[in-house]
Amino acid sequence: MTEPKSLPLRVMLVDDHEVVRDGIRAMLASEDDIHVTTEAGTVQEAIDEADRTKPDVVVMDVRLTDGSGIEATREIRAKHPATRVLMLTSFADDEALFASIMAGASGYVLKQVRSGELVRAIRAVGAGESLLDPAVTTAVLDRLRKGKHLMRDEKLARLSPQEERILTLIAEGSTNKEIGDELSLAEKTVKNYVSSILSKLEVARRAEAAAYLARHTTMPGSVE
Repeated sequence: MTEPKSLPLRVMLVDDHEVVRDGIRAMLASEDDIHVTTEAGTVQEAIDEADRTKPDVVVMDVRLTDGSGIEATREIRAKHPATRVLMLTSFADDEALFASIMAGASGYVLKQVRSGELVRAIRAVGAGESLLDPAVTTAVLDRLRKGKHLMRDEKLARLSPQEERILTLIAEGSTNKEIGDELSLAEKTVKNYVSSILSKLEVARRAEAAAYLARHTTMPGSVE
């Protein structure tokens, strides 16, 4: 018995430059499993079109003429939790990365990304995975590795040493299975630890926990 063919991912493109939207749409046109259903050029258009079409994935420019794609992401995710957002930006910006994750974005890639990598990113986010461009997160992870023992935060102080280790591995992009292999723990045990970490940090998702850790970690002698 053959499995029923899955429906293509319905994608909305949000960028204030029409030529950028045209380029991405043309690139995706040859993909059978991805269909661009609508486009928007402003924050308000993005919110309105998301309400109208309820896309599976939004490819969202961080900077729009009438505001921030992060604001649009927050609004869209609040109204449509099933819609995933992939942030697209010209600049590797730590603060925008943190803000995007906290607004509910599932991924963050640079506009210089190769076309094949962007297609894979859209598929990954559409499948419910979290995806962050290594070029953007390198500086964040460096801060984590160098400063993780200098944390001065009430919520992070709630974590046990094991939970801190697991949170650092989450921030590095490790899956529960990979964390289990690294720390010699059963995957179900890791899942329980992750639930406890999310509860103590008062966040809903792994990516938010990673962003929280990065935001509240400082390096010796650093100037924020």
